[in-house]
Amino acid sequence: MAGGRAALTASLVGLLGLLTACGSGGGASPAELTGTPLDPPFEVSSTPLVDTDGAAYSLTEDTDKDLTLVFFGYTNCPDICGQVMATLAGTLARLDDAQRDDVDVVFVTTDPARDDEAVVEDYVSAFDPSIIGLTGDLDDIIEIGRSMAVAVDEGQKLPSGGYEVTHGTQVLAVDGDDEVPVFWKADVSQAQLAHDVTMLLDQG
Repeated sequence: MAGGRAALTASLVGLLGLLTACGSGGGASPAELTGTPLDPPFEVSSTPLVDTDGAAYSLTEDTDKDLTLVFFGYTNCPDICGQVMATLAGTLARLDDAQRDDVDVVFVTTDPARDDEAVVEDYVSAFDPSIIGLTGDLDDIIEIGRSMAVAVDEGQKLPSGGYEVTHGTQVLAVDGDDEVPVFWKADVSQAQLAHDVTMLLDQG
């Protein structure tokens, strides 16, 4: 049994670790959840990043809600990041007040060279003012992403002076035990995600 779980985890890590240059993928719907359950779940790194107020923020120490939805992206992303952020904002709008009190959404930039606190604040606020935006040292972001099987590349400098940033595009759920029990592909819909969030909250 342990060997089977290890093989499953290795397979999922390989799948999730695929780098995407802001492209969308397909989505299957196993069991009742649209998302993909993880057994065993990923253990989230406690390394702190920096929120839009300049304070330290850890995805383990500072996530005190029953469920935290986390997405890694960057503000200059031309397509998929905006799509996923809109999905997350729309999902929050579908939840009732009690559910919203139990859920946080966190955006982690993968392009801290350009995405400082002010830039991230403007970006997340445009989708929903309640979304928490994080930046920090790239090495720390890479480490945290790795713990959640999110591939984050250092990026390639372009002649324009910007960067082409490559990153995993999945949405991850962090539960009250600071683990990731389920993830969703980037093409999950607002209705699907809201359904799954409701299920996870009901399960406690």
